[in-house]
Amino acid sequence: MVSHTEVVASILFAIAIIHTFSVPVFARLANQGGRHAGLWHLLSEVEAVFGVWACALFVWMGLTLGVKGAVEYLDTRNFTEPAFVFVIMVVAASRPIIELVRLAVDGVARILPVRGELARFFVVMTLVPLSGSFITEPAAMTLAALLLRQAYFRRPGQDGFKYLTVGVLFVNVSIGGVLTAYAAPPVLMVAHTFGWDTAFMATHFGWRAAGAVILNGLALTWICRPFLLNGDLGVSEGGEQRPPMSRVVMAVHVLFLVAIVLAAHHIKIFMALLVLFIGYAHAYKRHQSPLLLREGLMVGFFLAGLVVLGGLQQWWLQDLLAGLSPLVLYAGATALTAVTDNAALTYLGSLVEGTSELWRYMLVAGAVTGGGLTVIANAPNPAGFSILKGCFGDGTIAPLKLLGSAAIPTAVAAVMFMLPNAFG
Repeated sequence: MVSHTEVVASILFAIAIIHTFSVPVFARLANQGGRHAGLWHLLSEVEAVFGVWACALFVWMGLTLGVKGAVEYLDTRNFTEPAFVFVIMVVAASRPIIELVRLAVDGVARILPVRGELARFFVVMTLVPLSGSFITEPAAMTLAALLLRQAYFRRPGQDGFKYLTVGVLFVNVSIGGVLTAYAAPPVLMVAHTFGWDTAFMATHFGWRAAGAVILNGLALTWICRPFLLNGDLGVSEGGEQRPPMSRVVMAVHVLFLVAIVLAAHHIKIFMALLVLFIGYAHAYKRHQSPLLLREGLMVGFFLAGLVVLGGLQQWWLQDLLAGLSPLVLYAGATALTAVTDNAALTYLGSLVEGTSELWRYMLVAGAVTGGGLTVIANAPNPAGFSILKGCFGDGTIAPLKLLGSAAIPTAVAAVMFMLPNAFG
């Protein structure tokens, strides 16, 4: 029997989704000033939406179940992923890591037989998202978003180009992490239960995802070539003279990044590594830019709120998934991912008993395919949103415009994942 707490949680979850799509309205109210401008600004922060409504749920549970019952519910939630995304954002966004990735992007771009401006953009939109299969999707999203902000999004206006780029970025990161079994949150949630290892992911998902990422990157680069070939792009952020980057400092930052990725499931270890990293960055601050602590905390707050609210949606979501045939499941998972976190979706699907390999494939394929449609669809999306939102009009990314710009690259991914597979 469904409890009143589950019903209230689902109502608040729906309100949070509506709030997410209403963010541009609050942003415009905040820009108009007035006595309540601060409140409107708070409500316009997408990163705060699910955290705010999760707090409302906690208050409701405290009033109806008692404070002890509310606290016990929070104690049953796993906040490792929100904490990890916060930590990996801070480390991956550090200046030495960005400089290293920029050098790698330039090196690969020089090999491609096209003009450098087009080649660099193509590499950022393809190889960086695909690197998420190895350094995790949140790290890939952070790196790609920072490179885009510094080199392509600094020019005011051009929102059409920016929305197209963000739509492709979100989709490519969502599908670009499925070459391995540990880097994409929706895969990680089911890999052990389904018995999927990296070899399985590479052969059943990886080549399809890589093909879709490359096709999306090629199409976007071709469409945006007039913009990419015109203007003063590629100027480093800030424009100030900085000391040459120490290779030793760069190497130490890479070691921190690798260690945190390896400790992704152990919150005590990667939080300790973050403290050590902050101390090291302060010791060599002449090689640093300001760390993304605020942005990372806001993204962590968003994901934590999603964990709290999403943990009480099983009563309707699991039964819905269990009743779908594989083909309908693929379409349903793609659509449901837009309004739920895709990792939560695959986890609930993994609890359904007696499923076939085809059903499982369709569940995960649909979850990653729809992961770029909204900011809540995939755990790394809030990180990209937080980094890039200031480059858009009203200081935010309109959810409906994001949905529209991600629709075509999502369709490309859908076609690739629906190609004949080993399950029939």
